[in-house]
Amino acid sequence: MPDDAKTDWDQRIALRSDEQRAFAFPELDPPKQVTAVGGVGQVTIDWSPVDGAVGYLIFRGTGERGPLAPVDHHSGDVLSVPSPPYVDTTCTPGTPYRYAVASVPEVTTHGRPGPTVGAVPLVAGESVAGVVVTVDAVAEGTELQRPWEPMVGSERLSQLLCKDLTGGHEIGGELEDALRRMHDEIGVRTVRAHAIFHDDTHVIDGDTYDFSIVDTIYDKLLAIGLRPVVELGFMPRELASDPAKTVFEYGAIISPPASYQRWHDLVRALVQHLVDRYGLGEVLTWDFEVWNEANLEVFWSGTKIEWLQLYDVSAAAVKSVDPRLAVGGPSSAAAGWVDDLLAHAKAHGTPVDFVTTHTYGSPPLDVRASLERHGYGDARILWTEWGVTPRHFNPINDSVFSGVFLLRGMRSAAGRIDALSYWVASDHFEELGRPPRFLHGGFGLQTVGGLAKPRYHAMTLLSRLGPVELPVRYDGDGGGSLVEAWASRDRDRVAVLLWNLTLDQTKSSGAPELTRTVQVRLPGVDPSWEATATTLAIGAGDIATAAEGLGDWPTDAELADLAERSRMVSTPLELHDGAVELSLPMPSAVLVELTPRRD
Repeated sequence: MPDDAKTDWDQRIALRSDEQRAFAFPELDPPKQVTAVGGVGQVTIDWSPVDGAVGYLIFRGTGERGPLAPVDHHSGDVLSVPSPPYVDTTCTPGTPYRYAVASVPEVTTHGRPGPTVGAVPLVAGESVAGVVVTVDAVAEGTELQRPWEPMVGSERLSQLLCKDLTGGHEIGGELEDALRRMHDEIGVRTVRAHAIFHDDTHVIDGDTYDFSIVDTIYDKLLAIGLRPVVELGFMPRELASDPAKTVFEYGAIISPPASYQRWHDLVRALVQHLVDRYGLGEVLTWDFEVWNEANLEVFWSGTKIEWLQLYDVSAAAVKSVDPRLAVGGPSSAAAGWVDDLLAHAKAHGTPVDFVTTHTYGSPPLDVRASLERHGYGDARILWTEWGVTPRHFNPINDSVFSGVFLLRGMRSAAGRIDALSYWVASDHFEELGRPPRFLHGGFGLQTVGGLAKPRYHAMTLLSRLGPVELPVRYDGDGGGSLVEAWASRDRDRVAVLLWNLTLDQTKSSGAPELTRTVQVRLPGVDPSWEATATTLAIGAGDIATAAEGLGDWPTDAELADLAERSRMVSTPLELHDGAVELSLPMPSAVLVELTPRRD
């Protein structure tokens, strides 16, 4: 950019009083039609969708006039869900309940519950409740959307260069192997990570920029076949207005810049350097995301207005290199600040090519309603962080429950979200310090040592779905709410992925009353075909159970044995009268594959 065209951002930015106030959200009517049906150990609540809702909050009470309170499935994060139905398993069998549903325009607004409907969860009887899943295997079908493929999360990418050991394993080499496995086995295409401007990449010294470490990092990533999602953060010490404000064990600086002009110049220099090194055609396929979770004080010590300034400056810097380069945000926790960014951008002409946000413990909300509310309906939606829990060192991260949770979330996201990025690829992850032992409840899909956790197995099951999605119909106790299916077809194969899951994390270790006998009917399938089942369940593909009794850090021989004992196993199924039958405990998943018989 010529010197006379440069914008002095420190002089140009002026706070506007209208932006000091929070965005005024519309008041939405509750759903007009709500039902609640009691089943064994559960109540399924269903409702009619409401235009403008990003999600729905389910309320429950006892007695004829008792107070209603939101149903808490103990996720530790947002309790709203994106769409019906909802299965409540936090209830007590035999107790009459009243349920109501509120339409939520955004996560901090609970909405107004509608009329109540009654239901009673049933006590388990002598026989196991049943569900019938009917797959139209000969339907034309539609393209199966794969929201897990566009992106995965990672520890900051400078760790690819780290030669230190954790549990006897080299950090950089194993992180690289984990990312390669995500690409080669699962089909993931991009990686989103923090801290490309952290001081360990040494990008700035006075008026001098040095992107040699960034080059080494991105060269490694591209050699794997992955592209970076460039999160613009955190603040280099050289630019920080308050370097003492930090987060994470590695001391990432979270303060606004002392000079927005210098921040603009750094961002522009990086983007121009990337274009010069990798070519404009390549970098046009990358996304530039502004900061991380600035709506949490732990990640941004400034105000919302100051972050909106940072977004304006960053977007201008990216677009000054080429207006076709993609920039977005707000990269927020719990789907916050989406409306704030879009209202601000619309008022001031700031570009937003994609919207990013995060949540944990529930399927991602339908923030398309927010985009359409502000005239950004064509922007892409990237959930750049998502997972079963926001808590580090939580045992649920190593559990079968978390793997089946991943399946439910990906199915919910399909067709309405451009990317759902699980956070993160590997347990080589040290925001709160390096892993203290082999299974420590880490966020990784893979362990230190490179073994698959149930969540990675779940990704593998998803990757085996075919390109054509087939229609599914449910009947029975919990069909479509507790028990779900995702059916697909290849040219010579039908694959049906089934699972049994509640969002209720108090039942993550299992709940016998929620076990269901499932009959999968496949009218039109050649009766001579053979069927197999690949199972993910407690004790099958379950690294936590397989590792019981091992020390903090297994030996190489123990790791090899553990890999064998924690893998998923395929077994034959009998196809009888165009149907197969199986038992689905909660939590569990089964991939049923039907192929021509091999004689």
